Amino acid sequence: MTPAELASVVLAAAHAVFEQRGLDRAALPVSTVVERPRNPEHGDYASTLALQLSKKVGVPPRELAAALADELGRAVGVKSVEIAGPGFLNIRLDAAAAGQLARVIVEAGAEYGRSDRLAGEKINLEFVSANPTGPVHIGGVRWAAVGDALSRLLRATGAEVGTEYYFNDAGSQIDRFARSLLAAAKGEQVPEDGYGGAYIAEIATEVQARRPEVRSLDDAAAQEIFRVEGVALMFDEIRASLRDFGVEFDTYFNEKDLHDRGELDLALARLRQQGHLYESEGATWLRTTDFGDDKDRVLRKSNGEWTYFAADCAYYLDKRERGFERVVIMLGADHHGYIGRMKAMSACFGDDPERNLEILIGQLVNLLRDGAPMRMSKRAGTVITLEDLVEAIGVDASRYALARYSSDSPIDIDIELWTKAKNDNPVYKVQYVAARTAGVARNAAEVGLVRGDADAFRPELLDHEKENTLLKALAQFPAVVATAAELREPHRVARYLEEDIAPSYHRFYDDCRVVPRGDEEITDLHRARLWLNDATRTVVANGLFLLGVSAPERM
Repeated sequence: MTPAELASVVLAAAHAVFEQRGLDRAALPVSTVVERPRNPEHGDYASTLALQLSKKVGVPPRELAAALADELGRAVGVKSVEIAGPGFLNIRLDAAAAGQLARVIVEAGAEYGRSDRLAGEKINLEFVSANPTGPVHIGGVRWAAVGDALSRLLRATGAEVGTEYYFNDAGSQIDRFARSLLAAAKGEQVPEDGYGGAYIAEIATEVQARRPEVRSLDDAAAQEIFRVEGVALMFDEIRASLRDFGVEFDTYFNEKDLHDRGELDLALARLRQQGHLYESEGATWLRTTDFGDDKDRVLRKSNGEWTYFAADCAYYLDKRERGFERVVIMLGADHHGYIGRMKAMSACFGDDPERNLEILIGQLVNLLRDGAPMRMSKRAGTVITLEDLVEAIGVDASRYALARYSSDSPIDIDIELWTKAKNDNPVYKVQYVAARTAGVARNAAEVGLVRGDADAFRPELLDHEKENTLLKALAQFPAVVATAAELREPHRVARYLEEDIAPSYHRFYDDCRVVPRGDEEITDLHRARLWLNDATRTVVANGLFLLGVSAPERM
């Protein structure tokens, strides 16, 4: 029996009690939940339904709890129900009901943990969006890992998700990039406000190889070629490095398209229609202070040039016009000041900024070697890049390390820790469970032990304390996934795998032998334990998939 199934049984018992006592069934919720008690001695699951309903129907909570306990006690699969405190229900399942979960998980396979909790939501998720002026730095890599994991979580809970990379190919930073490439091609020093690093010389050389005529052009014409070709090469490299990191986007959106398609004018017209624009000193302003911003924002300067914020407005409107009900934008730590103006901009368009726009801020990442932060990239010159991180600890460890912490906390990634083949390395700890469960399954097959048909599965044999603990941990996976998606916190999945599944499985493995020894006869208990072993592998593999990390069969 899964927690969701037990919750339905509890609700059904409440309906029966209300009918027996003539209570108003309109007070009953559409659904309820059961939770895992912190203290295992209090039972397998707990319900607060009696406490929630007592005031609504005028029945003392313990009296209502007693009636619910009596009705629940007759339900198939429920071993006992105890009343605690002011009206908590502590529920114990019989071994057969608890053990059936192993079959449910194995048969569900990759679908176990998925739900329709967010069904009907259409979400645009924008992350990374690094400027195409250099390799992806480690801050952007954090958003690549967290953003991709979040997209997987949202989809696993039924949301329709479009992932997006905003390709900023217009503006002064692109001008500086083009000037830097031109200088490198001419053998001159990089401009003071330009970009350094070996990659600039590499790209300049590649542009000259592709467009040899650039050598004979004047600086203005040459710079334009370096702009177009250099940005394309840099962005191809960014896409390739993200692809190698396991991150692909549904849409790569060019800022230049907003200008070329007249979308900035469209956004301006829409904001004017909403009544939030005004002219001052020859410039066009958006009155964002009406919605809590610390100052109004210029959209178009007195010289006719658009501001970056005007492009932000047009891009937001474009997403909403494409049918995305919720726009989620993941920004770096240096963008905290954007929250107020972006929320105000959403309100200026007539949207509900609490419903239609979410802005997530990620904090800094340090890569440590010998306990000290690494400062310089071998190639980029000034920052640590995606390639530096992957070279140091690998893709799996990189993705896991970046996703296992709350994104609003700074993190240090210690190279020595994350390359250890020991349990104090978090990714090793979880992947070892994946490999060990696969190893047990291989060993079982070698001696002729197979799970057999589901009809022959005897879940009531899984009555050992360690089996029960592991089953309860496995049962929590769907709730962990749903909570992680709703709170936008992929790290909850990682911590669940580390803190709940890994220790529970190892204790089960130590005390409950799956594969018979020597000439020992294969029994139904061995088969039942193999179901539980394989259910554990399923949950670990599903959890790691949501984090974009592999579940190895051997280590």
